[in-house]
Amino acid sequence: MPVHRRSQLLTRALVLTAAAATALGVAAGGRAQAAPDSPDPGDRQDVRTQVEQLYDEAEQASEKANAAQEAQRRLQGETTILQGEIAVAQDQLNELRGDLATVAGAEYRGGGLAQTAQLFLSPDPEGYLVRARTLGQAAARQQETLHELVTRQRRLDQRRSEAAGKLAELDQTRRTLADTKQQIQQRLARAQKLLNGLGAAERARMTAQDAREAEQRATRGTDRLDLGTAPPASERGAAALAAAVRMIGSPYVYGATGPHAFDCSGLMYYSWRQAGVTLPRTSQAQAYAGQRISLSEARPGDLVIFYRDMHHVGMYAGGGVIVHAPRPGAKVRYESVTAMPVSGVVRL
Repeated sequence: MPVHRRSQLLTRALVLTAAAATALGVAAGGRAQAAPDSPDPGDRQDVRTQVEQLYDEAEQASEKANAAQEAQRRLQGETTILQGEIAVAQDQLNELRGDLATVAGAEYRGGGLAQTAQLFLSPDPEGYLVRARTLGQAAARQQETLHELVTRQRRLDQRRSEAAGKLAELDQTRRTLADTKQQIQQRLARAQKLLNGLGAAERARMTAQDAREAEQRATRGTDRLDLGTAPPASERGAAALAAAVRMIGSPYVYGATGPHAFDCSGLMYYSWRQAGVTLPRTSQAQAYAGQRISLSEARPGDLVIFYRDMHHVGMYAGGGVIVHAPRPGAKVRYESVTAMPVSGVVRL
């Protein structure tokens, strides 16, 4: 090949190589610059979908944790009462045994071991009492005391058995609560890790976009919120709704019941407390706190339960709109009732 031809080819190869390197550098630089705050739209949507799923799973676990905490408080109270009853019953039983011991001693000193003493010393006083229908040597008062002894002993044994069952249930509830809280923290940590990968500016954009979309759903794409003209079902419902609306803008926090932060059922619990009504703590329990009605019958103040497992709840505000505490990173707000699958509507 002629020298000048090889020179032309070499020059052309160098030009192409430089152009390719420049193009690669621009592309790499562009990606490196855009990565922290401007990921691909498809990637952003994927992250948002995953985060929303994790938050949804965490909310399900949170409602289970709320239920476990309620059960723990109830069991602790019941166990304390039972233990107090056991202590009183044991004191009374000891007093009765002391009285019978005195009678038995007197009978023995008087000439033998009478039926009263035999009953007292028997390992099965109830069985002995059945066999000995008449206590010829015992006075009427002694018979009553013996019967009372047997009855109180049986009652004490029952209370002890109940207390043992409550303590076992309480222990299981505590383990369930600990496991559920761990599930919540794991899901929140995974969600936060995904969000951290977007960068601060992109996280802010995603939060703002979520709020805009919720507003558009609530206003049906208009510039105003139309809650309709249907009156509340009751004065208490009106008061509860007013309390919930005052909380718009408050942050979502798992397990919170106000007055500065809420989870979904915590907002309902707080709002109805302001109306003088104490609701159950969880959305699942709130679903059975009143009369079930259809969505078409919903009036302001009614509870709207969402999803098949009833792990989310909001309050109907009118015009197909609810007030609710959505999830972490989102504040208490209005939302379209059709944004989530409705499980039922409850009127209190």
